[in-house]
Amino acid sequence: MADDPAVVRVELDRSSPVPLYHQLATAIEHAIETGSLPPGRRLENEIALAKRLRVSRPTARRALQELVDLGMLVRKRGVGTQVAPVRVRRKVDLSSLYDDLQRSGRHPTTSVLEYSVAPGTAEVIEALELPAEADVVTIRRIRLADGEPLALMTNHLALEVAPSYEELGESGLYHALRQRGVEIHMAHQQIGARIATASEARLLEEKPKVALLTMERTAYDAAGRAIEHGQHVYLASRYSFSTTLFAS
Repeated sequence: MADDPAVVRVELDRSSPVPLYHQLATAIEHAIETGSLPPGRRLENEIALAKRLRVSRPTARRALQELVDLGMLVRKRGVGTQVAPVRVRRKVDLSSLYDDLQRSGRHPTTSVLEYSVAPGTAEVIEALELPAEADVVTIRRIRLADGEPLALMTNHLALEVAPSYEELGESGLYHALRQRGVEIHMAHQQIGARIATASEARLLEEKPKVALLTMERTAYDAAGRAIEHGQHVYLASRYSFSTTLFAS
């Protein structure tokens, strides 16, 4: 039955120098990566796992915890251990989250929480290189992937280039800008991590103090004009940045 815990076939080599917990974690990881264990599938608990494979409970617990630490499994009170939702891996590239989700086969949707026009703060005015006290459009949105909250995004734009409220509900910010003839050419961005505030956790439908990845970006057009300044937060359990490095 679908509600029964999944039983992963594992062949342990007890003569191998590789620890049993790592062999077990590797087998479960392979089942997840090949699709044998789909997102949301519940696994047998550590007691049942240890008894079936004739290993100690600490061995079974360590194997499961290793995959929890990697973001491949999640523990939910009253439910047990489940395969984590599909993680969005995003290249550190000049693209929008909406476009990245579409390219990866996910279904992105957007809920606009705020669309306001007011004089910009000193930080935003400086980032957008606008005159003091110039009006700025502030947009705050939740981005969902396949119906699950993934990110909270706050963006500030000069009034003359900002897309409308309706446009942002239907597509990503960069797509809406392209429709207006504004092309993003380059950006400065900074990536970090922190714990969610109570408000952020509630909007993302997660437990308090959940781990977040952060990204702050100022984007420019080909003429060097600052177009948008944004601060985004992403659920670390469902999202990661990747980059390729070259030796100098």
